[in-house]
Amino acid sequence: MKQIIHELQDMTYLSWAKARNSSGTAGSFLKTYDEGPDGKTYYKLSNYDAWRGIIGHECVNEIIVDRLLTLLGIEHLSYQLIHAKVLIDQKEAETWLCASRDFKQRGESKIALDAYYQAERLAGESPMDFCIRNGWESAIHEMLVVDYLILNRDRHGANMEVLRNPRQKTVRLAPLFDHGLSLLSRCESTEAMLREDLMADKPVQCFVGSRSAWENLKLIPPDCHPNLHPLKESDGEFVLDGLSDALDRQWLDRIWEMIRKRWQAYENLRDQG
Repeated sequence: MKQIIHELQDMTYLSWAKARNSSGTAGSFLKTYDEGPDGKTYYKLSNYDAWRGIIGHECVNEIIVDRLLTLLGIEHLSYQLIHAKVLIDQKEAETWLCASRDFKQRGESKIALDAYYQAERLAGESPMDFCIRNGWESAIHEMLVVDYLILNRDRHGANMEVLRNPRQKTVRLAPLFDHGLSLLSRCESTEAMLREDLMADKPVQCFVGSRSAWENLKLIPPDCHPNLHPLKESDGEFVLDGLSDALDRQWLDRIWEMIRKRWQAYENLRDQG
């Protein structure tokens, strides 16, 4: 699958009436899907304002994080970035949207981790302890590292999912997905982006941790840090390739600077033991 489709696609047939707000976050993040012979394809837009239109670049973030996770060697949902013409509130708009396929395997159903936790937890058991008991410790540790690197502020309990197959009696944690509200998505202007403190520990949502992405790293025992492929400065070429049509190069370079600086801070913490 071609990861970025630069040619403008007419996708005005999609109905965003099925959209919903992203839980626990400001702004509207419109979503929909369609069904084809190969199953469902899910679509979403960047931050949408009824007056100003599509004002965010969260869909670009999804591609950046998709590629970052590929480099690190972490299982994740893959995204496609599409240059598209869409119809919202009877108005046409040219934008970049994200597409993804269903990650469930045949026979599986999904449930939000917070709902599964409420149903299956032991008395007094924290979300982190619950995940460890279910054998998901290494996946959670990977997630905490990633969410620090990208300052993901939207890892609420429904942005983590459990996949169950009753016939095979299997339960597994879904691969990582939904990383749009991260990096520099808080910034609404170039001036704000350039002023942004790339290392600031701003409040985040984390169902298994705290409001601090930095403090959440410390939940990983010293001898349990995930075995990730180290990031190199030259990896920026792969991460940002082909994205300058969708987001100004100045923003892209600043995003990569943020990832690199945070990776170095994480390495220092990890190596201190």
